[in-house]
Amino acid sequence: MTKRIEFDAKTLKEAEDYAQKELNAPLERIKINVLKEKKGILGIGSSTTYEAILEINLAFEGKKYLETLFGDLEIEVITEFRTLDDGKAIHYHVQSDNNAILIGYEGRTLNAFQTLLRTYIGKLSQNFVRVTLDVGGYKESRKRQLEILATKTAKEVAFTGIEAKLSPMNSYERRIIHTKLAEWRDVYTESEGEGNERAIIIKPKYK
Repeated sequence: MTKRIEFDAKTLKEAEDYAQKELNAPLERIKINVLKEKKGILGIGSSTTYEAILEINLAFEGKKYLETLFGDLEIEVITEFRTLDDGKAIHYHVQSDNNAILIGYEGRTLNAFQTLLRTYIGKLSQNFVRVTLDVGGYKESRKRQLEILATKTAKEVAFTGIEAKLSPMNSYERRIIHTKLAEWRDVYTESEGEGNERAIIIKPKYK
């Protein structure tokens, strides 16, 4: 991804200082070109139009952000990432000796870290990038648990004809349930409630 700005400056040094500040990057990563020179009278009022170009590797910048974030918390981590869908999605996986602390109760701390990461990358990118973060395989394990729960509950609902309400879940976990049961012929799903109390109800199609 390329970030570009155009501006006027009186000297190259002024242009370099401005570019570093606006692009929030060291000078060695920035390419500065002269676009147009404006000559003043007797040197008064002269200025130059510059362009400054910064090549940004979003996935790598996100990795550095996570390592700095956890480093400030004095937690050593190993961070890996995969770029998906032609750069439109980035998945990060973090491993540490303190996975439980990074995950938190019901994954709430993990979700907070993911929100911070998404916000950071969102400020760097001019286009929407889907960013996901997992710690110690928690989300993958949780997904399998939810799919087993969805299947088991759906079978009971289909057999008894009695709807079942699951425990409140966040939007990510509700989406897993909805997706898992979307093609079932005998049951369907609905979300009810507000905020932290929003939960899925699995209902029979035929009573």
